[in-house]
Amino acid sequence: MDDVTEKGLEVFAELMGPQAGEQLRMALQSSDFGQAIGRMATDFVFGSVWARDGLERKQRSLVVIGVLIAQRQLSELKNHVRIGLTNGLTVREIEEAVIQALPYVGFPAVASATSAVVEVLREQGLDTNTRTAEERGML
Repeated sequence: MDDVTEKGLEVFAELMGPQAGEQLRMALQSSDFGQAIGRMATDFVFGSVWARDGLERKQRSLVVIGVLIAQRQLSELKNHVRIGLTNGLTVREIEEAVIQALPYVGFPAVASATSAVVEVLREQGLDTNTRTAEERGML
């Protein structure tokens, strides 16, 4: 693997954990369907963009969370909330990012994002009391 791919794998493992990093390495060494796409993502997203020094990783996480809320990409949002926590974001900062998105993307997108964030916070043991809009019968 070349230097960009190795850097991408290093950054990915730092963000997602060593086990996920090793799983990605194995996938990139395979000849399975999607291997080339995985290599492109590793090189570009993690080896080139996330590896840049212009922003701290915590700041990058806030940007990505906002973009994913706007795109309504809830599975990726969950991943990036986890990454944001790894990068030092607090629950309050994540909530403020969701609030900041509200006037730009609207209540439906933020309601969906809120449910996704709550699921991750529960999974991480950071919020066991908040009920989603669906659980309250609001959606």
